[in-house]
Amino acid sequence: MQYATNQYEGMIAETITIPGQNGDLIGAYVARPLGPGPYPAIVVIHHMPGWDEWYREVTRKFAHHGYIAISPNLYHRAGHGIPEDVAAKVRAAGGVPDDQVVADVAGMLAYAKSLPNCSGNVVVFGTCSGARHAYLCACRTPGFAAIINCWGGRVTMTAQELSANQPVAPVDYTKDLTCPMLGIFGEEDQFPTPAQVAELEQALVTHGKPHEFHMYPNAGHGFFYYDRPAYRQEQAMDGWKKIWAFLQKYVA
Repeated sequence: MQYATNQYEGMIAETITIPGQNGDLIGAYVARPLGPGPYPAIVVIHHMPGWDEWYREVTRKFAHHGYIAISPNLYHRAGHGIPEDVAAKVRAAGGVPDDQVVADVAGMLAYAKSLPNCSGNVVVFGTCSGARHAYLCACRTPGFAAIINCWGGRVTMTAQELSANQPVAPVDYTKDLTCPMLGIFGEEDQFPTPAQVAELEQALVTHGKPHEFHMYPNAGHGFFYYDRPAYRQEQAMDGWKKIWAFLQKYVA
């Protein structure tokens, strides 16, 4: 995105509710550029630390770059409070059920496509557990134009890791993926490990799915999070450049 000092800039950002699974109203933070568009949209899926301030900022970041950005609270049914406390409750319950996540995100996709200023191109983005959810949703819900997976753990899973809430490893749905994927990973991450990233990439190759992976040295889990010790400035800035180039290629 190129800037000029005399260009008009404006956006609106607010918390609304959008129907999810079974018509349940899910809280969502929505940011969009002011103007008629049409704009592509992006569903921004939060991580296990919860529906927190970093995700508010990233939602506005996408809107600043010309996207209708929708960040749903996938922990909505667990109650409200400090994001970390809500996330702890969800973690103790074994995470949110995969089927519920898929249905909630499908509601966000339908909402985005219904907007008169949406171009119809909708991306799904996530980090950490949100990237796992993004992959799951992109495979199981037709209609996404692209997926951005930032260090998604448990996309590949052993039989021992499966549970009632997560009965199928997302990688096992790879054959159903209908859109290109960008993957951003750190070499020092243990969740996923480089070997698990390689396993995911092999599944994409096997099924002939277009993808672009970037594995960053001297970076671990969550290296975009500027408010945490894991932050790596150089790798994070390059990672964002890769995201903007990928979006420009497939959906802008």
